[in-house]
Amino acid sequence: MTSSLGAGPWAGKRRTRRPLIAAAILVLVGSGLAGSPALAAHPEVSLAGSNFEIDTNANLKVDDAAPSIDWASVTESRKADKPTGATDDSFGQGTKEDTAVPSVVDGSIPPNKSDLLTFGVYLETVGTDRFLHMYWHRVQEPSGTTNMDFEFNQSSTLTANGVTPVRTAGDVLIQYDLSQGGTNPVLFLSRWVTTGATSQCEASNSLPCWSDKQNLTAQGDATGSINTTAIPAGEADGLGGISARTFGEASVDFNALVGGDQCVGFGSAYLKSRSSDSFTSALKDFIAPEPTNINLCGTVNVVKTDDATPGAPLAGAVFQLRKDNAPLGGSPGAEDTTVGTCTTAATGTCSFGNQVLQGQYWVVETVAPAGHDLASPPYQLVTVTTGQTATVTFVDPRQRGAILITKTRKHAASGSGSHPHAGVTFTVNGASKVTDANGQACFDGLLFGSYNVTETVPAGYVADGATTKAVLVDNKAGCSDSPYVGETVAFGNTPLTDLSVSVDSQIDGGTASTITCTGPGGGTVANGTTGANGDGSASATNLPPGTYTCTIVIDP
Repeated sequence: MTSSLGAGPWAGKRRTRRPLIAAAILVLVGSGLAGSPALAAHPEVSLAGSNFEIDTNANLKVDDAAPSIDWASVTESRKADKPTGATDDSFGQGTKEDTAVPSVVDGSIPPNKSDLLTFGVYLETVGTDRFLHMYWHRVQEPSGTTNMDFEFNQSSTLTANGVTPVRTAGDVLIQYDLSQGGTNPVLFLSRWVTTGATSQCEASNSLPCWSDKQNLTAQGDATGSINTTAIPAGEADGLGGISARTFGEASVDFNALVGGDQCVGFGSAYLKSRSSDSFTSALKDFIAPEPTNINLCGTVNVVKTDDATPGAPLAGAVFQLRKDNAPLGGSPGAEDTTVGTCTTAATGTCSFGNQVLQGQYWVVETVAPAGHDLASPPYQLVTVTTGQTATVTFVDPRQRGAILITKTRKHAASGSGSHPHAGVTFTVNGASKVTDANGQACFDGLLFGSYNVTETVPAGYVADGATTKAVLVDNKAGCSDSPYVGETVAFGNTPLTDLSVSVDSQIDGGTASTITCTGPGGGTVANGTTGANGDGSASATNLPPGTYTCTIVIDP
């Protein structure tokens, strides 16, 4: 089966394999673990802990019961070479492994060299262990040794040749060396080195270079085989009939390959053949890079908005990424471990990066931006998958405040001072309310901002100040809070009085009078004169409390 790289369908299960010891010397042993599965029914040299069948006589079909897997049962990255002949591409002009930009040419591959057909790569996950599996397929067996090199690159940027990727520090070269007529390959590891002493180079006297070869087979971290007999087309997983000694496979302990960096990733891989065992020998045929996405890690991004329509981005929200440990799901618990934090920028976004190991996590909002509440609930469960980006969106409600209005009035019958004034209408943000028996009206659910509070002054009163007052709401509160912690504003009214003064001559026309009334400031508030019959009056309305003086002059 072919496609993109992925974990095996039985990831998480184990089987007991024959371990490797000393430079590809194989010892077949029984399992000493109680309850372990039976050993394979046919000869294998698979790595311990892996479910992948590396058969002593390499093939592609699954020979044992589950959880065994082989190429025919997995979805690997597979790439075919260009057709054999004049259009087949190869490396030329003395290109060697340390050549950073290989020279790509066209032409047939000499019959004594490996003319490549196909290669495949697959990453298996078994619990916390990972195994990198590879195979190569060629036209014919060469007259000399078999020397296949799998190169894994992190960068997707191409070199000047437009085919091979730019190498970066930590790129990996896995060398599959098999003696003429041999059946047990030896696998070596080199890493691309860009800094440090040249003594760490396998062959070059200058940097960058491939590092000293590390014998993975001798360490028990790799194994491999070749097909010693032909493979029928029906068992070749779409590769067609395969002649003897033209198909080889290998497994490498990926954890040993990358060390403690669980999130190291290789975006592509390609296969090439060397002309001899010597690391400095010329490279010949190659199969162009194929995307592999060898990476057990993904990216987790957070988007933060308020509850407006559309939502506005929010800066300053703090999030934690917590590994969801058993028991899984439900809600975040004390058993979960924090593996990262991020704070949203002005764009309302933040990221935990692309180094999040695949698995299940909680994204938890711990600090909301000023003026906002935490999202409800303040956590989301996210599943991180290899090479994918998981994005979660949190909506923080904007906090609301309240304005409590207190209305008082002067009322002589109730005594001196101010007294609650019921029944007075106030308007805030287009809504109106009437004061209660305590002289209060409260408005809540107000988004933070400035509001005009306007009184409708009742008849018979004058406002003791402005009838419209601006109030800044910047405190989370509700009218039902006890104690009340919102905004407050007070209004006062004073009752008004009508004044009327009159004169009435007892003898018609007997007297003539003038009336003049002045207010507290000395200004005239009312005046009048009598008519021909000697009667007259002066009046004033809506007078606030104060001292008023009315002077009446009666002239006989």
